[in-house]
Amino acid sequence: MDIQELREVPGAYVITPRQWPDQRGTFFESLRTDLVSEAVGRPFEVRQINYSTSRRNTLRGVHGVLIPPGQAKYVTCVRGALRDMVVDLRVGSPTFGQSASTLLTPENGVAVHVAEGLGHGFLALTDDTCISYALSTAHVPGTQFEIDPLDPDLALPWGFDEPPLLSEKDAGAPSLRTALERGILPRWPGRIGTP
Repeated sequence: MDIQELREVPGAYVITPRQWPDQRGTFFESLRTDLVSEAVGRPFEVRQINYSTSRRNTLRGVHGVLIPPGQAKYVTCVRGALRDMVVDLRVGSPTFGQSASTLLTPENGVAVHVAEGLGHGFLALTDDTCISYALSTAHVPGTQFEIDPLDPDLALPWGFDEPPLLSEKDAGAPSLRTALERGILPRWPGRIGTP
C-alpha cells in the first residue's frame, strides 16, 4: 500500500493499494487503519461507514464537518467512477482555498484520506457510481457545513462538459468568501488533525 500526502492540500492522502491479479480476478487491501494511522500521524478509527449512489454528472459537495467534533474520511469508489475533490477550508492554513483532484474507480482501488477541517466533494463520471466513506466519527446533527462547489473564486477543476446535477442544499451553499465572513469554517490548528 502506497500512501502519499497531497502537496496541494496537506492532510489529504492518496492511498494506492498493491494489487494481486490472477486468472480469477484481483485482490487488494482497501483499508489498513494501522498504515493510515502511521502515515497521518494519529489514530484513524472507523466509527461509521456510509455509501451513496449517483447518476452520471452528479456533483456532491463541497462538504465539511466543524471542529469539534471533526471528522476524517476514507473515501473509495466501489462501483462506477468518480472525480474526487479535496479543498482546504481551514482558516489560517497556508494552503487555504487550494484543492486536489483524484480519479477513483474500483479497478484502480485508489482511496483518499481527508483530514478533519478539509472540504470534500465528487463528480460521478458514470451512472450508478457508488462511493464509500469510512468516517472517524459518527454523524453529529448541526455540525456539517457546505461550500458552493461551483464558486468561481475556488475554480475547482471538476471537468464536466454540461451543467452538473446538484442537490438544492449544494446549489444554495454559500461561497467560500461568504462562509469565511459568516465564521462557519474550521480554523487551522497549526497541526493537521488537531482540534
